[in-house]
Amino acid sequence: MKKHLLLLCCALPLPALAAPCMSTDALVERDRQYEAALATGNAAFLREALADEYVWVHTLGSEIETKPVLLARMEKPTRFKSRTTRDVQARVLGDTAVLHGISVVEQWQADGSTFKTNRYQFMRTYVNVDGQCRLLAVQTMNLSSR
Repeated sequence: MKKHLLLLCCALPLPALAAPCMSTDALVERDRQYEAALATGNAAFLREALADEYVWVHTLGSEIETKPVLLARMEKPTRFKSRTTRDVQARVLGDTAVLHGISVVEQWQADGSTFKTNRYQFMRTYVNVDGQCRLLAVQTMNLSSR
């Protein structure tokens, strides 16, 4: 019996043994939740979702944020009209996944009635840590501003 069980385990494809969060659909949903947390200042979600070693490199290295720095920034969140992503693609290899795509950020101006739109190319690296997918690293590049 043990021999048959061992053979069955060896016959399973590797993705079947991977963390459920490493599926493309789960990763894209997790990433959507990350964008929503940034838009609303949801520090509780970010505290749980980010790896302790998290780092965000902004356009041309203009700013580098760690987890503690981002969480401190969430205490006074920027007012966003919306944050959405599109053209998101995933690359998964073992316990690591990289998502890349376009993030469209609409941010209210100081007058509260007009907004500015920025488009960013992003790359985000997720890792499986004890069965939980954590966001480890982000790099964004501003594509345009209106």
